[in-house]
Amino acid sequence: MGFLILHSLEEWSAHFGAAGRTVLSVGNFDGLHLGHQKILHSVRERARSTGQRSAVVTFDPHPMKILRPHHAPLMIETLAQRLAGFERLGLDAALVMRFNSALSLVSAEEFIERILVGCLRAAAILVGANFRFGHRGAGDVRLLSEYGKLHNFVAEIVPPVEVGGQIVSSTAIRNAIAAGNVAEAIPLLGRAFSLTGEIRAGAGRGRTILFPTLNLLPEQELLPKLGVYATECLVEGTLYSSVTNVGTRPTFDGVGVTVESHLFGFSRTLASGPMEVRLHARIRDEQKFPGPDALRAQIARDVEAAKRYFLERTTADQRT
Repeated sequence: MGFLILHSLEEWSAHFGAAGRTVLSVGNFDGLHLGHQKILHSVRERARSTGQRSAVVTFDPHPMKILRPHHAPLMIETLAQRLAGFERLGLDAALVMRFNSALSLVSAEEFIERILVGCLRAAAILVGANFRFGHRGAGDVRLLSEYGKLHNFVAEIVPPVEVGGQIVSSTAIRNAIAAGNVAEAIPLLGRAFSLTGEIRAGAGRGRTILFPTLNLLPEQELLPKLGVYATECLVEGTLYSSVTNVGTRPTFDGVGVTVESHLFGFSRTLASGPMEVRLHARIRDEQKFPGPDALRAQIARDVEAAKRYFLERTTADQRT
């Protein structure tokens, strides 16, 4: 049986019914960082050792977008990215619950009894120490433990992950990316932050200055600080080293944010199709140039800087 994505309690019940029990975690899992991965690895391994199914319960949209929309965080990943991550981690199923005003009013006690126990048949619930749930966030791990004794499930805290003395969190990652410090986000995410979406036709200026680009219409809410980055682009199943400008093209029209990537060793013209841009290191801030010649010269320097970055990374990897 492959990875299942279910979108309601009714779908879950229709598929699983009363068969078997579930080891699970609940949360937003934005970014699916190393802390999230530790929790979900624990879910998977406990489920495998007990012959039970492993699952994650997540929400769409983020609850803050309903409860306090002006304070809602910009999401690091799309729902599709999160779900792909759950599958890579080897989970059996994901329940994506539509978060709306009705769900926001469900008490913590009802969430346990009706959803976690009544529908998902929880055998173990693994969460982080700061986990809160239910109306006004009234539920916590202590409440889960109390109800576990009544309904025969285990509630367990998975300790956080620290990197360089810093607790890994979505907030820390979000702050690093927004500041353009994409390299600082890599050890927290366990991979490069990536932008996904569709290629769109550009104005064609790239070819006139000898550096053709593929232009991405990103799906992500969170974008890195405007500037130039050493990147990798996944196009048609092949990963290319690249240099990417996230900016407003101030030398030309300066209107709207664009994500333009020059792929090394790629010369085809594409006006559509999916692409992923993985951001590894910041090269420089965006700046306005007096004209195309100055811009062309700077892009040449940016290309060399990106190539040096990947050469140095390859050399370091070979040493280790």
